[in-house]
Amino acid sequence: MLDIKNRWALVTGSSRGVGQRVVKSLAEKECKIILHSRKLEGTRGLLDELTSLGCEAHAVAAELDSASEVERLIKEVTEITGNHLDILYNNAAIMTTYQPIFQPTIEEYRASFMVNVIVPAKLCDTFLPGMIDRDWGRIINVTSGIADQPQLMAYSCSKAALDRYVRDMIPTLRGTNVLMNLMDPGWLKTDLGGQQAPNDPDSVLPGALIPVLLEKEKGSGVLYQAQDYVT
Repeated sequence: MLDIKNRWALVTGSSRGVGQRVVKSLAEKECKIILHSRKLEGTRGLLDELTSLGCEAHAVAAELDSASEVERLIKEVTEITGNHLDILYNNAAIMTTYQPIFQPTIEEYRASFMVNVIVPAKLCDTFLPGMIDRDWGRIINVTSGIADQPQLMAYSCSKAALDRYVRDMIPTLRGTNVLMNLMDPGWLKTDLGGQQAPNDPDSVLPGALIPVLLEKEKGSGVLYQAQDYVT
């Protein structure tokens, strides 16, 4: 597997769930890590844990439903990394409420698309050019296997749009050592997935790290299922 020691990594939504587990795995690989949560308090304990272990780690905060806060996040990440982000793990997302069919509101569609599609796309658009110039980068966009649940249509449509962003970027990345792929963690007992989900959050590893560690030849636009790697 790929050596990612000293690579700069940003993991959105890293205060808990999938994001927190990805962060700890990246720290074990000796990455330099930027944690993200809505408020700095959300990652304070994790930041202390990482730094006590000798990991170079920083924390940024931003409400991803706010364009101005996203712009500030981008500026801070650029400054921290010296405009040299290597790994972007777009994990943060929001789940819409379970609505009667045909009843999702305009606000639910708007918020879902903002956090689940527009912000990940903006982060990709920001950091991809530098990765291409340096001919190295790994971007993972967390998607969902949700299907046949029109009661969650706003969430489902947003994830489908994110999938399309990744697939339409394949020609741009072909032949480069910049890979962008999709990762479906499975239905997990997290704040987003709910307690009725069948899978423990720990089951997301080692699968969630597979698309970070890919060699160049594996290419972009592939969907990786974390549950396929559970032992």
